[in-house]
Amino acid sequence: MSDKTASTTAKTALTPATHTTPPAKFSHGVRKGNILQVAGQVGFLPAVEGQAPTPAGPTLREQTLQTLANVKAILEEGGASWDDAMMVRVYLTDVDHFAEMNAIYNQYFEEQGLKEAPAARTTVYVGLPKGLLVEIDALAVLG
Repeated sequence: MSDKTASTTAKTALTPATHTTPPAKFSHGVRKGNILQVAGQVGFLPAVEGQAPTPAGPTLREQTLQTLANVKAILEEGGASWDDAMMVRVYLTDVDHFAEMNAIYNQYFEEQGLKEAPAARTTVYVGLPKGLLVEIDALAVLG
């Protein structure tokens, strides 16, 4: 196998400088070839050495915008952008947040200048740590 073939098929874990090292054996994102999977992200502010992760705020808007920024940081760490995102999955803790989430999501991607919207799905999920309202993951294909 040539070096070029080996490098395009190697699996690379992604942890941007803004993120803490995961507390268990998982990665914030993984790239293999032209596929990049972003693990579920929440609305924690950028990491501060020696401090526990801190939510961006108590509101859905604050947490969603920070969560999207965290997903974007991992995409960029792996050489991708939102335009490479094929699928975005949103997990909410409250069914009543659907309309607000959709408005925040639409405005965010309009401001990002997204050429084509990725496929997306939103699920209500009640298993997030106390105080967290939203989790988002993404799948990107580069090139």
